Amino acid sequence: MSKIAKHNKQNKHRQAYMRLWMLFAILIGCNILASQFHVGIDLTADKKFTLSSASVRLLKNLKDVVVVDVYLKGDFPSGFKKLSEATKEKLNSFQDVAGTKVVYRFINPFEGKAESEKEAIFKQLADKGINGVNLQVNGKGAEGYSEKIIFPYALVSYNGKSFSVKLLESHLGMSPLEVLNYSESQLEYKFVKAIHTLELPDVPSVAYIVGHEESLGLQTLDLLHSLEANYNLDTLDITSTYFIPNSYDAIVINKPKTAFEDKDKFKIDQYVMHGGHVLWMVDMLQTPMDSLQKTQQFVTIDYPLNLDDLFFKFGFRINANLIEDMQCNQIPVTVGMNGDQPQIELRNWIYFPVMIPESKHPIVNNMDAIMGMFVNSIDTVENSAIAKTVLLSSSKYSRVAASPMRVSLTMLKYPQRTALFNQPNQPIAVLLEGNFNSLFANRLAASFLHIYQDSLHRTFKSATDKATSMIVVSDGDIAENDFSKARGPMEMGYWRYSDTRYANKTFVLNCIEYLVDQSKLMEARTKESRLRLLDAGRVSDEKMQWQLVNIVIPILLILIFASAYTFIRKRKFEVKSN
Repeated sequence: MSKIAKHNKQNKHRQAYMRLWMLFAILIGCNILASQFHVGIDLTADKKFTLSSASVRLLKNLKDVVVVDVYLKGDFPSGFKKLSEATKEKLNSFQDVAGTKVVYRFINPFEGKAESEKEAIFKQLADKGINGVNLQVNGKGAEGYSEKIIFPYALVSYNGKSFSVKLLESHLGMSPLEVLNYSESQLEYKFVKAIHTLELPDVPSVAYIVGHEESLGLQTLDLLHSLEANYNLDTLDITSTYFIPNSYDAIVINKPKTAFEDKDKFKIDQYVMHGGHVLWMVDMLQTPMDSLQKTQQFVTIDYPLNLDDLFFKFGFRINANLIEDMQCNQIPVTVGMNGDQPQIELRNWIYFPVMIPESKHPIVNNMDAIMGMFVNSIDTVENSAIAKTVLLSSSKYSRVAASPMRVSLTMLKYPQRTALFNQPNQPIAVLLEGNFNSLFANRLAASFLHIYQDSLHRTFKSATDKATSMIVVSDGDIAENDFSKARGPMEMGYWRYSDTRYANKTFVLNCIEYLVDQSKLMEARTKESRLRLLDAGRVSDEKMQWQLVNIVIPILLILIFASAYTFIRKRKFEVKSN
């Protein structure tokens, strides 16, 4: 081989090595840049990876570092690994907006801990609001399955405080796969809500109105404890105060039973006119369950609330009727005797409707079923200044029965005819937003207005200056909890006869949150992460076809590429030799 040929060969080797090293350098550089800069384009139809405008605004204005400890680390089934990865992706998207002001870490609380230390760890986590979930993990071969405790929670720390976030949701109407998918869709809302709660300098104030025999006692323990955990809660006797202070961000009027005098309606009216928010949970009819248990029947009687004119002025009316719904809860009834022992069965009770929210409003979007008891229907009044959104309604197999009416357990002996339930989708909970007018406009004497302003330093308003909101629910039992001597007070929405937990508590707390929170963070709740499942029928019918496509086509492409490369190379060297 000549020196020139040898030199050319060495140059080619050097160039090849140089190209190889340049390729390695480019790959390493790309990895370094990718680790420092997290950039992506959201091409999903439901914008799964795009933060809401309210979330972006919150993250951009962080004044301190948010530290998120996620307790989903370890050897989990694939569903929980997916939830863990989704949590990591969501926190990465937070970092894209907030930069170094969001820090997260994944923790296995039992890693490196002795068995004797586990009980103390359980207690420490429980004190932070983090409770373990008992998970059954399938084993291999004869091992069957094993039980494992996991903690699907995160602890958000900010501004010297901490807030626990439950990552795994529960939903009666969803399969386990759908529950995990739904949980992923709620991650953004839960994290931004936690940060917003910790960021607030003052906790919002809520007043629970009393004075007209409102529900108060064992049946409202869970409601009051839940409100107290999230807000500054006061009980306010409206009959012994001159006005409702607008320092309260919202007031709750829950199942009053006696008449409101005009002076009490005036106080509520002016609270609203000054921008206040109200959650009404009202029964229009007396439905004594104790009479039903003793005599197996009762006749409905109107509560003399004297609120119709105020309701009408605000844009709605609660009717003196009962909704009968075939989509309902069950109650235990005695159907016979077996010797000395009564035979008890659960039978559908059409007066206890089960409401499955269909609205896409943030308050109820993707929410689980909610149970009601002796529910009235709501009509709305035409008023262009007030927007009405139906949050809850009866099913398509429902009807209304006007009061007075006899309610009897004997009807459980006879099957219900679906064709008779022909008044579907009766409104049960309605959100009203806009500018309200006062019931007392042009009705008050000048002397009263003079005293009202001089003595109480209050200004009478005939209409709201800016938009406000209220929510009306035609069921005074929706926020009540059951209780027993053995178990004590239970959770709102728990139905002990079927051991079912309905979403009453979530619904009520969401209503309050929407009324008091002006940051609009609840819009993140409307996100849906839809499952794109394969068509099982097509998978079975076209299995061989798609297997061939996935196996044969790649091989054909490689052969075509190899043939073309060989042909081009052969032509190239043939030209040179000629």
